Amino acid sequence: MTPATRIILLTALPVFLLDRLSKWLVVEVMDLADRGYIQVLDPFLNFTMAWNEGINFGLFGGGNDLARYVLVGVGVTISVAVGLWARRKTGIWVPAFAGAVIGGAFGNIFDRLTYGAVADFLNMSCCGIHNPFAFNIADVAIFAGAAGLIVLGDRK
Repeated sequence: MTPATRIILLTALPVFLLDRLSKWLVVEVMDLADRGYIQVLDPFLNFTMAWNEGINFGLFGGGNDLARYVLVGVGVTISVAVGLWARRKTGIWVPAFAGAVIGGAFGNIFDRLTYGAVADFLNMSCCGIHNPFAFNIADVAIFAGAAGLIVLGDRK
């Protein structure tokens, strides 16, 4: 196993586990799936249940099994491609950012296979601006990892 592969796995696994733990606690233990909304630190942070059948902001959500499995396939394909590309890199940052993307992607893939949709629940608003959208830990990891790869991706 290459050092980059090890870094990818050591980043992806905790991201995946943190995402799963957060969804289990909020969606199942706190019963957000039935409650729909839990005020945490209003308006800065609230838990708002949103089942995302598509990609970002629900785009391409068909609500059927074919769409779900196509999105699972796309997620797996992109994760494998990012992993294969990043494992050839030296240093810690590119593999770590790739691991964040992969761990987050597999968190959302797990949701699609388990729930039929991605469980989004984090809702943040500030300064008089109401944000109607929800996201999850996997989304944060994917966004941060992708941003890091954009900035550092051309390095060895």
